[in-house]
Amino acid sequence: MLLVQKRKNHLAFVAVVTLVGALAFATAELLDAFAQVHYYTKKGGDGSTIGSQGNSLIHWTSTAESTTDVDGEEDIDQNQENILGAGIDTEDEPEGENGYTISFRAEDCTFSTTGRNPFFILEPNYQLVLAGGEGSEAAQVTITVLNETREVNGTETRVVEERETIGGELVEISRNFFAICEETSSVFYFGEEVDDYENGVIVSHEGAWLAGEGENRAGVIMPGTILLGARYYQEIAPNVAVDRAEIIDMGEVFQTPAGEFSDTLITRETNPLEPGEAELKYYAAGIGLIQEEDLMLQRYAFIE
Repeated sequence: MLLVQKRKNHLAFVAVVTLVGALAFATAELLDAFAQVHYYTKKGGDGSTIGSQGNSLIHWTSTAESTTDVDGEEDIDQNQENILGAGIDTEDEPEGENGYTISFRAEDCTFSTTGRNPFFILEPNYQLVLAGGEGSEAAQVTITVLNETREVNGTETRVVEERETIGGELVEISRNFFAICEETSSVFYFGEEVDDYENGVIVSHEGAWLAGEGENRAGVIMPGTILLGARYYQEIAPNVAVDRAEIIDMGEVFQTPAGEFSDTLITRETNPLEPGEAELKYYAAGIGLIQEEDLMLQRYAFIE
């Protein structure tokens, strides 16, 4: 009887030990699963960084080796904040869709100050004139590829001047710095100088930026390869200039005072610093910009 009782006690003890071990193993597995879910949620299922809203904020194209430690995650989050700027509303980023390309491997490019791709001409003395509106609201934008270059962040760039008037009064002159990648035909945007005018007097330089200053770096103003749905940053100057574009349509026929165009491209431009605002731009192959909102191409030519 005593032996039976001892055996029962032994079996009970074994059962208790087994149960405790199972619970400990299950707890460890649960914690590990939680940690993996936390990392997956923070990093995104495809490696992109995820904001607190759960939406993919940006898809990185950098080939730098990723890391899973805490320090690495903090570095990624800080870099993302530097690129996009603090406090930017990201509600217009559709969940599950690609973000905007922000890394273009400029280091692999041989840059030239002269050239063209199907929808952008970067050749000296080429000029576009767009206009729209009436009376005091009549606006005109003259875009001229100058016979002038400037070095920006170690790259020789072509200067393109945009001169804007409203009601015949000068309101802005910007000098934009572009260079074309010979390997891809993409036109890179290295920054701009801006002079805003009131009554003939310069009152501000809002929106001016240069690649290489602080966290600023070159974006792409027009890709060499056109892909429907492509999304890319044109300006990368945190908290100053972060314009971005999405190619939303191709091949529509457009009539302008300068003629009818059928081989066309439409982009939708947005700016995270101005959430809720968007601007459509229309381009024609071999010509360039033909319409910007209500401004339409009046003439295009190489000038003397």
